[in-house]
Amino acid sequence: MVVTLACGTLALSPAAHAAGPYERGPDPTDSILEASRGPFSTSQQSVSSLSVSGFGGGVIYYPNDTSQGTFGAIAISPGYTASWSSLSWLGPRIASHGFVVIGIETNSRYDQPASRGRQLLAALDYLVEDSSTAVRSRIDASRLAVAGHSMGGGGSLEAADDRPSLQAAVPLAPWNLTKNWSGIRVPTMIIGGESDSVAPVATHAEPFYESIPASSEKAYMELNGASHFFPQTTNTPTGKYMVAWLKRFVDDDTRYERFLCPAPLRSDIEEYRDTCPHS
Repeated sequence: MVVTLACGTLALSPAAHAAGPYERGPDPTDSILEASRGPFSTSQQSVSSLSVSGFGGGVIYYPNDTSQGTFGAIAISPGYTASWSSLSWLGPRIASHGFVVIGIETNSRYDQPASRGRQLLAALDYLVEDSSTAVRSRIDASRLAVAGHSMGGGGSLEAADDRPSLQAAVPLAPWNLTKNWSGIRVPTMIIGGESDSVAPVATHAEPFYESIPASSEKAYMELNGASHFFPQTTNTPTGKYMVAWLKRFVDDDTRYERFLCPAPLRSDIEEYRDTCPHS
């Protein structure tokens, strides 16, 4: 009887989580995602504009650990007239969750979104093909992503449209004169600010999101009361959900699904839309 009951109990127990091939780091929690750093210690390298072509150099951040395999990589562009330093908090934060990150300097402070999109792709190509051995050896070239702020966010849409093999895009307060992104197939999370007067969500982030086909994975998060410049200082919901999106789609790590579906409910999020459940 004891054996029978024990077997019955085992049969009713939930199945253990099956680890995916790209899972990196411990089981995620709210506290891990909301901390200023993730579970991986990181290093960084400066990239001179004189040593690259197609973009203006920048800074690379990467996990020190090599015991868990290779990592996905993401290129991030600043906005109009801005330098990478305006977003630099994102570099070590994202890298510390198990990604190689390059924060780029643009060829000109005045480059438009289409140019910034091409530069993001050039930076990814540099990471995969020409970066130092310490960086290149850590990257899985099949798992790449882009992000950016303002015109850099508009550039990340351009890059996602131009290179459908990308695994994720995260435009932050994106600005672009093009409003229709019906060609995008890359999983895209757009984060906008409710009080953005430079790229108002009603004429930028929202129509961008709505134009991406429902057949593509996508999300729209609007931060309560946030201005256009919310990514330029440490912003907890941006860091948390950006990492969760990258983990879910660059690493195909379904442990992060619960942070995205169902829609998160918190006072600093004004609105959230998504294609939940994700396939």
